[in-house]
Amino acid sequence: MAAGDYMAVRDAIKKIIPQSSYDDGSAGPVLVRLAWHASGTYDKKSGTGGSNGATMRYKLEASDEANNGLEYARKFLDPVRQQFPWISYADLWTLAGVVAIEYMGGPKVDWKPGRVDDVDEQYVPPNGRLPDATQGEDHIRSVFYRMGFNDQEIVALSGAHNLGRCHADRSGFEGPWVPMPTRFSNTYFKLLLRSEWHKRTNSVGVEQYNDEDNELMMLPTDMALVKDPKFRTWVEKYAEDKDLFYRDFAAGFGKLLELGVIRGPEGKALRQYARAKL
Repeated sequence: MAAGDYMAVRDAIKKIIPQSSYDDGSAGPVLVRLAWHASGTYDKKSGTGGSNGATMRYKLEASDEANNGLEYARKFLDPVRQQFPWISYADLWTLAGVVAIEYMGGPKVDWKPGRVDDVDEQYVPPNGRLPDATQGEDHIRSVFYRMGFNDQEIVALSGAHNLGRCHADRSGFEGPWVPMPTRFSNTYFKLLLRSEWHKRTNSVGVEQYNDEDNELMMLPTDMALVKDPKFRTWVEKYAEDKDLFYRDFAAGFGKLLELGVIRGPEGKALRQYARAKL
């Protein structure tokens, strides 16, 4: 394939999303999580972290507890990278998240190529920058404000929990948020407001929230969105207006994927050492 044929890459990503032996038959949710976690390490004060560099290829970042299970996403994408060796891992991971969202019925997210891969561990961000799901609203704000997001964007991005499920052997939490975890929707917000959630200790001794039938779950960070008045305002808006949520999620996710990406005149991202000279 010709270098730069990103439509061909998109088509190849779509082909690896159905995975009959993985979770709910889809790699889509874990691809979204990979893009999210590869980007969510950004710190606006220091300019470190973010999607450029694809530093999760290195053990220091891959071993962060928040990234448990993402080795599956990276392995799912290995055949695509082998087919298109000219694309950087940083571009592939972020593009895969965008393609997966749209494939699962979500909005179209703006995406630009040009990220480059770091060649060593020198610029791997420190562990602990990703959200800790056991925490509350103060922690959520500290993590997202560090990246440059506001309260509305925090709630919109939390809507990614319309997808996928938790695994006890990875995060300590277990179960899906919504009944159809491979279809993008605003169901997550509706359930937060309209279901009764009960704090329970799961099979591995971790506290989480479950519905009456123990079929669905919410994390402490999810419940913080309805307990905090400013967050709750946006939860209510997104529960009532699917189009508004899709629009705001697309904007927030597109912003997330660009964190830490400083582009030169031709659109190619600069390596960390080059950025320091700007």
